[in-house]
Amino acid sequence: MSITDVIIEKKNQIGVVTLSSNNGLNAINADVLETLAAKINMLDADDAVRVIVLRGSEKTFSSGINATEFVKTVNASMLEDMLDNFDKIAEIKKPIIAEISGYAVGIGFELALACDMIFCSDNAWFAVPDLCLGTVPGFGATQRLTKAIGKAKAMEMILSGRAMGAAEADRIGLISRIIPLMYLHDETLKAAEIIASMPEIASRTSKELIKTAVGNTDLEEGLDIEKQVYKNALESDEYKLNLEKMLEK
Repeated sequence: MSITDVIIEKKNQIGVVTLSSNNGLNAINADVLETLAAKINMLDADDAVRVIVLRGSEKTFSSGINATEFVKTVNASMLEDMLDNFDKIAEIKKPIIAEISGYAVGIGFELALACDMIFCSDNAWFAVPDLCLGTVPGFGATQRLTKAIGKAKAMEMILSGRAMGAAEADRIGLISRIIPLMYLHDETLKAAEIIASMPEIASRTSKELIKTAVGNTDLEEGLDIEKQVYKNALESDEYKLNLEKMLEK
């Protein structure tokens, strides 16, 4: 069995988290998920890091859970820990980009869905095969995927296990954009650097407002929240300082 390592790099204000295994499949188990959650939250708490990028290998972002191993080892306590660690990743405050090449399957796909943006290569494939194993998706696919692409498409992917390619994912709004594989990492870093250059408080607040819209908040309530946050932002020291800098140019 190939063990998946979680490698951390810092490039300027970008924290790059790479899933890496000898066979390139980047399978995820309880220990990997715990390590991943700890390292991503470490970057979330690091003032020198403004944006996080989560990536795998060119062959596979993540093949998901090794079903054979999981069935032999899973118990209620382990499952609860895995769900808690997944939530720790999904709830980080800083913007996080999933950089996908190859396959993102099962919990690997669900990790991508928990990120704020997905940039992928043209060889990317997304799948939720849990029903083929006699279970249901357990790390957010029934909710996040449905909100991302709508009921009909989510139903087909989850109930049939059909994989979705990059072109279709782009067409229906699942991903941010497709980038040729040889340029994927560089272009993802460029986008991350632009996001990192934005005012930090405004960036984080915008992320939370967008997540509110994606949630179950109705339009009127969401607009009221946005108006109040906007008023508070205009009165903030950060806004005044950024305005002064802009006027000086």
